[in-house]
Amino acid sequence: MVRRTKTEMAMDRAQKSEQVAALNRTLNETSVVVVTRNLGMTVAQSTQLRVKMREAGASYKVTKNRLARIAAEGTPYASLSDLLTGPTALSTSVDPVAAAKVVVAFAKTNDKLEIVGGAMGSTVLDVNGVKALAELPSLDELRAKIVGLLQAPATKVASVLQAPAAQLARVFGAYAAKEEA
Repeated sequence: MVRRTKTEMAMDRAQKSEQVAALNRTLNETSVVVVTRNLGMTVAQSTQLRVKMREAGASYKVTKNRLARIAAEGTPYASLSDLLTGPTALSTSVDPVAAAKVVVAFAKTNDKLEIVGGAMGSTVLDVNGVKALAELPSLDELRAKIVGLLQAPATKVASVLQAPAAQLARVFGAYAAKEEA
């Protein structure tokens, strides 16, 4: 057994409290947390998942369960403590579906990543809940649909408003041609 000095133990405590504070900030700012279990993923696979998460605006963090439980206290995600057993990782995102989409897509191609569950605020999700969340459109997709819906009526209104003016112009043109003849 290796003995550590008080300074080394204090530094570990300081690092742990810093990690807990950072994770607590993340949990207070996020919309969704997906808990996954690592069943022997390689470093390359983990890195690939992190890159995909970053591209989607989400994050993937392997953390000690005890520290994650402490960080979750006082946040809407305190109920996730029961899911934190074994080698787990937390995927978080501000977009309510981004983390779930990436995790579900990655788990389909990699059997070493198991989805344990998750939460949206204080609502705990089981595996099927996370998968259902992943099927929903993202915030960006919803925004694009709303803009499309808003633009479509505006174009229709403009064409409807222009149609009577064009018809009037044709009528006046017809009367003018009739008077000239």
